Amino acid sequence: MGCLLSIDWDYFISAENHEVVSSIENKRTINDLWYKKYFQYKSYGEDFEKSFVLSEETDNFWDKIKQFFRWNQDVGIYVSDSHALSYKIAEKFGVDEVYLFDAHSDLGYGGLASLEFEVNCANWLGKLLQNQIINKAKIIYSPFTKEAPEFFKDMIKVFDVEFINFEDLRKDIKTNVIHICRSGAWSPPWFDGKFIEFVKGLGLPYKVYQCPTRKWNPNNVTYAEKLQYLMA
Repeated sequence: MGCLLSIDWDYFISAENHEVVSSIENKRTINDLWYKKYFQYKSYGEDFEKSFVLSEETDNFWDKIKQFFRWNQDVGIYVSDSHALSYKIAEKFGVDEVYLFDAHSDLGYGGLASLEFEVNCANWLGKLLQNQIINKAKIIYSPFTKEAPEFFKDMIKVFDVEFINFEDLRKDIKTNVIHICRSGAWSPPWFDGKFIEFVKGLGLPYKVYQCPTRKWNPNNVTYAEKLQYLMA
């Protein structure tokens, strides 16, 4: 047995919207709303892009990870927009543990009742535990998270979940598969180029699933497009 190493791009992003909890991922949330907010901020004389900062940790993250996790050169690596794909990946590869780097726990929001819903980006980790596909999970929160472990006390009572720091990781963690997700509803499109650089920085082949690079050019939209975005 081994683990799924699951990394959310929003782990590296200082943002005002980390407290937003949603299970909806579609064109509106991952693209149109970014333009809407940009134009709304602009109408107030503010620069929306300055609300987000990308951590310099992206530059040395893989070097740090390799100090604790080990994998073969043919390890499966998947890239997607939605983090919900981690559920299917864990199921497919038969892992017994998940290590999650994220600004959100993805255990489900609203207590155990949140696990009665179908698998989505907000509850996939809780569903893996509930359905006994994995035995345990370790969550390493982003320095920018707006969450706290006590928010999930009901989950912690029932499942083997630990919230730990990067420095608390043990050495030589067997890794069967790696998933890197963009979480476009929380990560701005103007960082997509950096996201691709980050993925390539691992230096291994990977498969992309439903994660097209978003075009971000708010200074080159028509009046009709702007109205459409503002109505999103």
